[in-house]
Amino acid sequence: MSHCSANHILSNFNDMSIKQISNNFLEELKFDEEIDSWPLMKTPWPILSILAVYWLFVVKVGPKWMEKRKPFNLKYIMMIYNLSQLLFNGYMLWRVYKPDVINSLWKHRCSLDEEDHSEKRFVYITANEIVWLYIMNKISDLLDTVFFVLRKKESHVTFLHLFHHMDMSFSMWIYLRIIKDQFIVLLGSINMIVHMIMYSYYFLASLGPKMQKYLWWKIYLTRLQIAQFVFVIIYLGSLYTVDCSFPKIFTIYMITHIALFLYMFIIFYKKTYQKTKSE
Repeated sequence: MSHCSANHILSNFNDMSIKQISNNFLEELKFDEEIDSWPLMKTPWPILSILAVYWLFVVKVGPKWMEKRKPFNLKYIMMIYNLSQLLFNGYMLWRVYKPDVINSLWKHRCSLDEEDHSEKRFVYITANEIVWLYIMNKISDLLDTVFFVLRKKESHVTFLHLFHHMDMSFSMWIYLRIIKDQFIVLLGSINMIVHMIMYSYYFLASLGPKMQKYLWWKIYLTRLQIAQFVFVIIYLGSLYTVDCSFPKIFTIYMITHIALFLYMFIIFYKKTYQKTKSE
């Protein structure tokens, strides 16, 4: 076989692969007038504007503005914020695990039953309502970084921190705008549990130095976050291997992102806790 023929075959193969992937992706897209009319969902500009303002403030404007100012005392604001985030995640978790919701979600975790239109619509709308609430929660999570800047804790504003917050907000927006499936809600509930524990820790820490002796379990919180990523990757990978009618292109996207989070969290864990042990 000539060199030109081999290149031609390879080129055709690549074209077919790209075309197949594009076709599969287009088949997975879902649009719903009701859901697409919800706040922030019609176009990407609102969420992108929020993330752009967030990035500019925490990276450029905020640190420059605080340069010659004393750190703000945000103790009580942070107590309220952490408690509200704890309750917010608790409310979403309650929505997921209401008996009628969790039973339907589990029944249709792999696909929606076309024969029962009323239950199908109930699962579909309820799941996506929870995802919308989840997006609002990810947006409110951005205040965490704003507080770091106002308290002059710029060392906490790491690439991992910024990437995690911004990526989760926009990825979930993409999911709700063009994917709209029910399978991700059960996975999201795991993240809600982790965040309830995390904001419980932050709330206790915001009470002041007298609480530090009771916060020895911070290392286990980070381990729990890492374990969460491992579980989600395994679960998504198992779904990919079975005959489910869930969006497989988006699932690959999610596995890639979560694997990146896992890698960065492991690096953070090693730098933070192994360094502490060696000192």
